[in-house]
Amino acid sequence: MEGQPHPYAPRDLKLPGYVPNFLTQSTIVGVYLLTSLLVVSLIWILSGRSRKITKMNRLLMCWWAFTGLTHLILEGYFAFSPEFYKDKTAHYLAEVWKEYSKGDSRYAARDAATVTVEGLTAVLEGPASLLAVYAIASGKSYSYILQFAVCLGQLYGTAVYFLTAYLEGDHFATSPYHYYVYYIGANASWVVIPSLIAMRCWKKICSAVQVHGQKRTKTR
Repeated sequence: MEGQPHPYAPRDLKLPGYVPNFLTQSTIVGVYLLTSLLVVSLIWILSGRSRKITKMNRLLMCWWAFTGLTHLILEGYFAFSPEFYKDKTAHYLAEVWKEYSKGDSRYAARDAATVTVEGLTAVLEGPASLLAVYAIASGKSYSYILQFAVCLGQLYGTAVYFLTAYLEGDHFATSPYHYYVYYIGANASWVVIPSLIAMRCWKKICSAVQVHGQKRTKTR
């Protein structure tokens, strides 16, 4: 079954049984942004009920909830749905990946490195991100170490994602628009924000170790 011609690059990419998007780009992006805003707003409101949680920690909880659900739901669906491009039911998650593949056709082609990175991200970093929400809200001692570890995982995964594309010729976008908006723009948050959080956590951990060292010195 050949299916309909696909819009992805390179044009000779074989996707037998391909079914075009049922939803428009504005609908797909709009639903994602609206849902993300709802999640962030809900966490912000709920976290505001506790006076012990600072505004910075409330913002961090919003980020970890957003990124955790993105990893689990969106990336989890991709990792375990190898033939999403054949979907005929207008399933929203399939529509998301059909659309995003215009910025990086390795998703539709089931590139091994891409599937591996996304699978590990969904299975490991998704739950860990949601655990970070709980750790921050509860003031757990492992909060900074957990956040630091997840940030390193996100940065490593993003580095592998970009570097493998570069080494393979970086020719997977349908157009410059899709390249910069989807491939670059949609992934920029997972470079900038984890970098900032990792630096903050590093400082907090170093400060805690220094204070602990000073206390041990005084007790001798």
